[in-house]
Amino acid sequence: MVATLTSVTKSGKTWEPKFVESIDQEDCLGCGRCFKVCGFNVLGLIALNEDGEVVDEDEDEIERKVMNIEHPENCVGCQACSRICPKKCYTHATVAV
Repeated sequence: MVATLTSVTKSGKTWEPKFVESIDQEDCLGCGRCFKVCGFNVLGLIALNEDGEVVDEDEDEIERKVMNIEHPENCVGCQACSRICPKKCYTHATVAV
Protein backbone atom coordinates (compact mmCIF):
# COMPACT_ATOMS: atom_id res chain seq x y z
CA MET A 1 0.00 0.00 0.00
CA VAL A 2 1.37 3.41 -1.01
CA ALA A 3 0.61 6.41 1.17
CA THR A 4 0.59 10.00 0.00
CA LEU A 5 1.72 13.05 1.88
CA THR A 6 -1.25 14.78 3.53
CA SER A 7 -1.66 17.57 6.03
CA VAL A 8 -4.43 19.19 8.04
CA THR A 9 -5.53 22.80 7.67
CA LYS A 10 -6.18 25.09 10.63
CA SER A 11 -9.89 24.34 10.30
CA GLY A 12 -9.23 20.59 10.50
CA LYS A 13 -9.73 19.76 6.81
CA THR A 14 -7.39 17.28 5.17
CA TRP A 15 -5.16 18.85 2.52
CA GLU A 16 -2.96 17.06 0.04
CA PRO A 17 -0.08 19.12 -1.42
CA LYS A 18 0.51 18.76 -5.14
CA PHE A 19 4.01 19.61 -6.29
CA VAL A 20 4.91 21.26 -9.59
CA GLU A 21 5.86 18.64 -12.19
CA SER A 22 5.97 20.53 -15.48
CA ILE A 23 5.15 23.74 -17.34
CA ASP A 24 3.78 23.70 -20.88
CA GLN A 25 6.29 26.14 -22.35
CA GLU A 26 4.49 26.27 -25.69
CA ASP A 27 1.45 27.83 -24.02
CA CYS A 28 3.37 29.91 -21.44
CA LEU A 29 3.16 33.67 -22.01
CA GLY A 30 6.15 34.46 -19.80
CA CYS A 31 3.98 36.98 -17.95
CA GLY A 32 5.69 36.28 -14.60
CA ARG A 33 2.52 36.08 -12.50
CA CYS A 34 3.50 32.65 -11.19
CA PHE A 35 7.04 33.86 -10.44
CA LYS A 36 5.66 36.73 -8.37
CA VAL A 37 3.25 34.55 -6.38
CA CYS A 38 5.80 31.82 -5.55
CA GLY A 39 7.61 32.64 -2.33
CA PHE A 40 9.93 29.63 -2.48
CA ASN A 41 12.24 30.40 -5.43
CA VAL A 42 10.97 27.49 -7.52
CA LEU A 43 10.59 29.27 -10.87
CA GLY A 44 12.68 31.33 -13.28
CA LEU A 45 12.49 32.75 -16.79
CA ILE A 46 14.41 31.22 -19.68
CA ALA A 47 14.93 32.62 -23.18
CA LEU A 48 13.89 30.66 -26.28
CA ASN A 49 14.70 31.22 -29.95
CA GLU A 50 12.11 30.85 -32.72
CA ASP A 51 12.78 27.07 -32.86
CA GLY A 52 11.89 26.74 -29.17
CA GLU A 53 15.49 26.06 -28.12
CA VAL A 54 16.90 27.54 -24.92
CA VAL A 55 19.37 30.34 -25.64
CA ASP A 56 21.54 32.68 -23.57
CA GLU A 57 19.73 35.89 -22.64
CA ASP A 58 22.52 37.99 -24.16
CA GLU A 59 21.96 36.55 -27.64
CA ASP A 60 20.07 38.48 -30.33
CA GLU A 61 17.99 35.51 -31.43
CA ILE A 62 15.59 35.52 -28.47
CA GLU A 63 12.04 34.99 -29.65
CA ARG A 64 10.39 34.97 -26.22
CA LYS A 65 10.85 34.12 -22.57
CA VAL A 66 8.94 31.45 -20.68
CA MET A 67 8.85 30.11 -17.14
CA ASN A 68 10.99 27.17 -16.12
CA ILE A 69 11.13 25.02 -12.99
CA GLU A 70 14.59 25.93 -11.66
CA HIS A 71 14.39 24.56 -8.12
CA PRO A 72 11.69 21.87 -7.86
CA GLU A 73 13.12 20.81 -4.50
CA ASN A 74 11.84 24.12 -3.04
CA CYS A 75 8.19 23.50 -4.00
CA VAL A 76 5.83 23.18 -1.02
CA GLY A 77 2.85 21.98 -3.07
CA CYS A 78 0.61 25.01 -2.60
CA GLN A 79 -0.27 25.24 -6.33
CA ALA A 80 -0.41 29.06 -6.23
CA CYS A 81 1.48 29.12 -9.54
CA SER A 82 -1.19 27.14 -11.36
CA ARG A 83 -4.07 29.05 -9.80
CA ILE A 84 -2.72 32.38 -11.07
CA CYS A 85 -1.61 31.14 -14.51
CA PRO A 86 -3.92 32.60 -17.21
CA LYS A 87 -3.01 29.82 -19.67
CA LYS A 88 -3.21 26.87 -17.22
CA CYS A 89 0.32 25.73 -18.15
CA TYR A 90 1.08 23.81 -14.94
CA THR A 91 0.95 20.13 -14.09
CA HIS A 92 1.15 19.07 -10.43
CA ALA A 93 1.33 15.70 -8.68
CA THR A 94 1.13 14.28 -5.21
CA VAL A 95 4.12 12.56 -3.66
CA ALA A 96 4.04 9.01 -2.40
CA VAL A 97 5.72 8.47 0.96
